[in-house]
Amino acid sequence: MAVLPIRRFPDPMLKRPSRPLTRISPPLLRLIDDLVETMRAHPRCVGLAAPQVGRSVRVAVVDVSPHPKAERSSGLLVLLNPRILLQEGTVVQREGCLSVPDLTGNVRRGSRIQVNALDTNGVSWVRWFDGFEAIAVQHELDHLDGRLFLDRIENVRADLFRRKQYWFPGDPRSKL
Repeated sequence: MAVLPIRRFPDPMLKRPSRPLTRISPPLLRLIDDLVETMRAHPRCVGLAAPQVGRSVRVAVVDVSPHPKAERSSGLLVLLNPRILLQEGTVVQREGCLSVPDLTGNVRRGSRIQVNALDTNGVSWVRWFDGFEAIAVQHELDHLDGRLFLDRIENVRADLFRRKQYWFPGDPRSKL
């Protein structure tokens, strides 16, 4: 497993829709492991999509369990060829992204979603997600479709913000 470099906006890879998976292979399983390790290496990160590390395939990982906004968590989710089947309600919440490190923004998303995806054995599943977990899943699926949270901001003047810096023990920047 490896911590992979993150592509940053305006990298064109981030604006390209990803291609669907056609088979589950050892290189794909390594990519999934690397996505999980990369996600966990970044404090407060709750999801990561393959395009963010330069791979144009429909693969994302999400784990909101360590985040304080998560009221519920399904634990680690591996989403292969995911798609949203149904969406209920709306919620506006502040989002950030490793690929847009200096900004956050208020984004309107479904408050409850039903998702269909494949697991790592190629078996299709359907599940409902709500709250913060639903938002995180939608954010990662947007990456697979070549969209960033910036594309969903309704009013740039009122809803786009410079990111506050969060320093963590052991972070070399905390000594500045």
